[in-house]
Amino acid sequence: MELTLAQLQEMGSVGFPGLLGIDFREAGDGYVRARLELEEKHMAPNGYLHAGTVVGFADSACGYGCILNLPDGATGFTTVELKTNFLRTAQPGTTIDAEARLVHGGRTTQLWDATVSGPDGRTMALFRATQLMLRPS
Repeated sequence: MELTLAQLQEMGSVGFPGLLGIDFREAGDGYVRARLELEEKHMAPNGYLHAGTVVGFADSACGYGCILNLPDGATGFTTVELKTNFLRTAQPGTTIDAEARLVHGGRTTQLWDATVSGPDGRTMALFRATQLMLRPS
C-alpha cells in the first residue's frame, strides 16, 4: 500500500509525531520537510530545548521519508542506528524546521540525513539515521 504524506500525518497524529506536534509540510522523491512550533513541553527542566525533541523531530522526518520511499517488496523499516550533532538551541514560541534527505536508498538499508534549522535559518542540529528495510518472512 502506497501512502501519501497526508495519510502519514493523519496516522502519526495519534503517535509520537502528533505528541510533539510536528507539521509535515512537503515530501517528494527522497526528501521530507517538516516544521515544529516550540512550546514549553519541548523544553528540558533547565529551560533549554530538550535534545530528545530535536532527535524525535529529525527522526520522524527521516522516518516519514523512509516510509514514502520504501523499495519494492519492503513492508516497513526499523532504525538500526542514529546520530545527532547539536550546534545551538531555540526557545519556546519559535519555530524550527527539518529537511530530511535520502543519502542511500538500497534494497536492504536506507541512509537518511536531516538538518534541523532554528528560527533564524541557521543550522541547529545535524542528524543521520540508518534504516533496515523489513520484508515478509
